[in-house]
Amino acid sequence: MNGLYDEIRIVLHGLWQRRWLALAVAWAICLVGWLVVSLIPNSYESRARIFVQMQSILPDKIGITPVERQREIDRVRQTLTSAVNLEKIVRGTDLRQTVASERDVADRVVALQEAIKVTAQQDNLFEISATASFSGLSDAENAKLARDIAQKLIDIFVAENMAGGREETQQTLRFLDTQLAEREQQLQDAEQKRMAFDQQYMGLLPGVGSLGERMQAARAELSQIDSDLVASQSSLSAINGQMAGTAGATGGTPVSAGAGPAALRLAEIEGQIAGARARGWTEAHPDVVALNRQLAAARAAASGERRIGGGAGAAANPLYVSLRAMQAEKQATVAALSARKNQLQRDMNLLMAKQSADPGAVSEQGRIGRDYDVLKQQYDKLLEDREQIRLRNEVESQTESIVFKLIDPPTSPRVPVSPNRPLLLALVLVAGVGAGIAAAFAKGQLQTTYATAERLAKASGLHVIGTISEVLTAPEREARRKKLAWFAGGAGGVAAMFVLLLLVEFIQRGMVA
Repeated sequence: MNGLYDEIRIVLHGLWQRRWLALAVAWAICLVGWLVVSLIPNSYESRARIFVQMQSILPDKIGITPVERQREIDRVRQTLTSAVNLEKIVRGTDLRQTVASERDVADRVVALQEAIKVTAQQDNLFEISATASFSGLSDAENAKLARDIAQKLIDIFVAENMAGGREETQQTLRFLDTQLAEREQQLQDAEQKRMAFDQQYMGLLPGVGSLGERMQAARAELSQIDSDLVASQSSLSAINGQMAGTAGATGGTPVSAGAGPAALRLAEIEGQIAGARARGWTEAHPDVVALNRQLAAARAAASGERRIGGGAGAAANPLYVSLRAMQAEKQATVAALSARKNQLQRDMNLLMAKQSADPGAVSEQGRIGRDYDVLKQQYDKLLEDREQIRLRNEVESQTESIVFKLIDPPTSPRVPVSPNRPLLLALVLVAGVGAGIAAAFAKGQLQTTYATAERLAKASGLHVIGTISEVLTAPEREARRKKLAWFAGGAGGVAAMFVLLLLVEFIQRGMVA
């Protein structure tokens, strides 16, 4: 333990002997370090928090989901520090006074990209921070500039979400209108091609669909007509048989089915009229008008024939009259079915002839139909999308789907966030004192001296008879006291300089506040 104590005393004695070297090194290190610290510009930071409240009722009804709105806000947050927005900040704040060319603007934009941060603290809560440390401005101007930058960022954030989304919606609507106009023209062209094809090939047959489908429908209808015609002809034959055994008037003789040419003519004309109506002819058709005139004359002749056939004083047989009416109805049905059968047969033969002449008609119809269906689907989808986007635009412009609330306005910084100048000044002081002590200790290690008789005996291997203490005269003691005072003044000057720099730092902070 005594040996350790002696070693400490020896080290301290060596340092004291070289105290002027330690003081000089400390002064040099402190002066250089404090100069470097003083040249570091102060950085002032302004912070603000903004809350984005989303409407969750009406937008959901029209398809604007919270995920879409959150994605839009994140997009704006990520693009907030784009070069375009940062250039707006440069030209909209005091930074415009520090630029003289476009190159200066670009340099300020690069500096702002590192000085601005937008972070999401929660789902809808964002913090905007801006740091200003421009060498051409004073501390007070940098503090004010940091607040102005944060406020400008908030303005851009709100404007991009409010106006930016509407502008994008308007661009989308204009694009959709252009696409709809093109699709509409293409759809009209396809419709004209389809109509021309239908008029050439498919207007002859009933129903809808392709040529094969219409031919199949026509064959099915023809088969049904054949069945109905056979049934109607059978019914007509049965009625003719009953009329052959029934008297035309009470008290008279039976009238055969072949008797009464006027009645047969009337039934024939009625059948022709029924067939014409089955073809779709109207009452204004010339053939229908002529048949109606013949029908009136035939009815008059048939009425006279019934009066003559009944005989004088004879009354008409009700059963015969009923059978005659049923006969006329069945004859008209048979005539209509026959006419419809003949018409379908002619149309099918004509269409088959056209198909034989143009074998590619079926494939052409398929291609035209597919083109039309695709264009129609695209047109309907574009029209639906446009209406939905238009409704969204009206909702966003006429209602407050997104509300911005400023939770914490941009702060006015009073204390620089960096550098921590008091701490740096203290660290420089500690480094200077430590470097001085290290220099004195290193010099003591390099010089061959012996602080005690034991070290001299150990190093030389000889016995040391004794030691002689230093005897100082009065002038020497006075000189040493002066040197000690000078040393104390030098060491105190380092401490005083440190305190003075701290005082200047706090005075500057007070001036900024």
